[in-house]
Amino acid sequence: MEIVLDSAVRFKAPYEDAQFITSCIEKSEILNNASGLSEVLVNWQLPEMERLAGIVPREIKVPSPITRDYDWPGLFKPFDHQVETAEFLTLRKRAFCFNEAGTGKTSAAIWAADYLMKKGLIHRVLVICPLSIMFSAWQADLFKTAMHRTCAVCYGTPDKRKKIIAGNYEFVIINYDGVSVIQKEIAAGGFDLIIVDEANAYKNATTQRWKTLSRIIQVNSYLWLMTGTPASQSPLDAYGLGRLVNPSGVPKFVTAWRDKVMQQITRFKWIPKPQAKEVVFNALQPAIRFEKAQCLDLPDVVYQIREVPLTPQAKAYYRLLKKEMMVQAAGEQVSAVNAAASLNKLLQLSGGAVYTDSGEVLEFDVSPRKQALREVMEETEQKVIVFVPYRHTISVVSDFLTKEGYSSEIISGSVSARERNEIFIRFQTATNPRVLIIQPQAASHGVTLTAANTVVFWSPVMSVETYLQCIARMDRVGQQNKMTVVHLQGSDVERRVFEMLQNKVDMHNKLVDLYQTEIGIGEDDD
Repeated sequence: MEIVLDSAVRFKAPYEDAQFITSCIEKSEILNNASGLSEVLVNWQLPEMERLAGIVPREIKVPSPITRDYDWPGLFKPFDHQVETAEFLTLRKRAFCFNEAGTGKTSAAIWAADYLMKKGLIHRVLVICPLSIMFSAWQADLFKTAMHRTCAVCYGTPDKRKKIIAGNYEFVIINYDGVSVIQKEIAAGGFDLIIVDEANAYKNATTQRWKTLSRIIQVNSYLWLMTGTPASQSPLDAYGLGRLVNPSGVPKFVTAWRDKVMQQITRFKWIPKPQAKEVVFNALQPAIRFEKAQCLDLPDVVYQIREVPLTPQAKAYYRLLKKEMMVQAAGEQVSAVNAAASLNKLLQLSGGAVYTDSGEVLEFDVSPRKQALREVMEETEQKVIVFVPYRHTISVVSDFLTKEGYSSEIISGSVSARERNEIFIRFQTATNPRVLIIQPQAASHGVTLTAANTVVFWSPVMSVETYLQCIARMDRVGQQNKMTVVHLQGSDVERRVFEMLQNKVDMHNKLVDLYQTEIGIGEDDD
């Protein structure tokens, strides 16, 4: 399609199609009446482009006037693929964004929503996403991308959530399970655009979570579902997503969908039919997808933060440990060695297990951290490395991944050099393992693990050199993909250590300062 004088779009179409297009779009005309291909001219404004996008074949890109009319506010210039993603979304009330994790789809959706607000087509946006990215991704990106808009994170007690919904915030961010708590208030809250991030949480149409979302979607609502891995585990997973965005593309009942995409080979075993991939592709439309490898203007390594709140049990012990540190420091000079030991205990606790002075291990509930790791795994189709600094926590992570159905192997100080080499070879060359769980000191130098495109730090390490070497396991010669580094952080000490690591601050010289800062924090800030 060609843009003419910044005011119209010109393209060729078969004469019958040209007639149909001009009959559907008022501000359009056929430039010639040849029996073959005809030239069509359509007014280049949002209503006409939205109508045109719904008529032409999906492989034809319809240009959105956002590229002409929008000033792309924010601290950063959008990447080309973000502009194209925003174009796509502005022209569709119901759509999927399947851009891979780390491609900046959050900002692309914010720009698209902001443009629609400026055009007066929407007035309020509800963002539904995992708890771990409400603050670190969505709120942070709104502050950087659309700082002229008001936003609030809808989290806490039901009364607090209701007050936020009743407020005048243009963007409201809420976690999946929070929606059911204030379903009535949301339905009456005037949200005309709903964005669901990591939408695989809604793949099952029989769950209460899915039914709640379905009830709050109005007939004229905009709905954009975002996930980097649609139906990655089974064609059945496409059903719930399709029912929300493209209900005419899937049968009314899930059993009919199952019969369409799966075949039964034993009483309890079903496998995908040969045509399942094509059927799923057609059901999950309209959709846009960019993989990190396609985004030539992306940096090689993208960093993500996922907030994983401490559970009440872990928070209580965290406060007790801080009080002990305050007593220990009272009237005495704290050495770097003592500061490191105390901070290590806080980091151990945040990660799920603390070693007592007698060598025993106290385990804590870290379900939010596990959930965040599950989300990371669901958002990438490639291999993942999880760095776990503390030995006992490695078994916690390994048991969780096994329970979730992910094949994993462990590299720690107790694994012999020969075994490590065999595991590394399997990771690089075979389908399994999908995940390597590594104690950083056991594989921070001289190892190539380019089969992975994602590194997760379950907890921060205490050395800048070790941190950089961990990332360098995948970021080295032979890496074919753009990479993502994920920080899981739930306590203040973790946030500070990760910040120092990213800024390459020598922590050995800063341990005492970090210790004193940590014990000076009020308990309400944990």
